[in-house]
Amino acid sequence: MSNDSKILIIEDEAPIRRFLDILTTGHGYQVKTVETAQEGLKQITTWNPHLLLLDLGLPDADGLDFTKELRLWTEIPIIVISARDKEADKVLALDAGANDYLTKPFGSEELLARIRVALRMNATMSAEDVVQYQFGDVILNVAMQTVTRFDESIKLTPKEYKILILLAKNMGKVLTHKQILKEVWGGNYTEHAHYVRIHIAQLRHKIEASPAQPQYIITENGVGYRLINDD
Repeated sequence: MSNDSKILIIEDEAPIRRFLDILTTGHGYQVKTVETAQEGLKQITTWNPHLLLLDLGLPDADGLDFTKELRLWTEIPIIVISARDKEADKVLALDAGANDYLTKPFGSEELLARIRVALRMNATMSAEDVVQYQFGDVILNVAMQTVTRFDESIKLTPKEYKILILLAKNMGKVLTHKQILKEVWGGNYTEHAHYVRIHIAQLRHKIEASPAQPQYIITENGVGYRLINDD
């Protein structure tokens, strides 16, 4: 990813805003910082950033509502950076449309890694145009509806395949149990998180070298799962 990517920081706490500004500009990104949702909206529509770092506790808007409003018209990657550290807060932000969530305080390297993942997502062509996904030795061919590992065919159930496709289309993004249930089982099953856990366990046994220490399907405790390419 070229570091000419543009990052917009929406954060009302001046020390954190300065820290984020120095950290990201120091790694070559083009950066703008604002203090309010209203200022952020103006920059999103005029500056066209590639990534948004968003605090939830803004003076003029709740970050969750702001995220939901953005998702009505843009797919810009959003990394929430918040002092709210409860799992329920993370789930709410991700269900609202955020791509990732970091709790304050956080490490610089972790944030930079999350930024790189989000920007890679933004740089790829739209999911509808992708005909094949690869993570490690696993190849998911959408056109042929096949999954192979070390060139050997892997037989998945329809639900396992739908989950894997959903995770692949959102590579690097945290998907909550509710999001997975809604997409794979339907809106009437959003409270049945154990369905997801069972099928994820089955998927790991089929595509992971060590299901107990997965390389690809990563658990976000109490929140959901993300698929990563661990090359």
